[in-house]
Amino acid sequence: MRYQVIARRWRPRTFDEVVGQPHVVETLMNAIQKGRVAHAYLFSGPRGVGKTSVARILAKALNCLDGPTPYPCCRCGPCLEIAQGTFIDVLEMD
Repeated sequence: MRYQVIARRWRPRTFDEVVGQPHVVETLMNAIQKGRVAHAYLFSGPRGVGKTSVARILAKALNCLDGPTPYPCCRCGPCLEIAQGTFIDVLEMD
């Protein structure tokens, strides 16, 4: 079995797995469902609240081969590449 940092192993992969940010999850899911996604989002806040996790889930939701969907498959090429940090169209800035 391959070693994986515990934070990465238990990182949420879908909006349903995000804990403690229901207002953020609901807002983003509604935007995707209604086709009203903004051209940019800024995630800010203290460490450990889920900014990176939610940003990656949003990127998967918008780039998934199932189409823009609030429920990304996490199995297609774009979803896997976003999870690994190798998807060319997603840029993370700290």
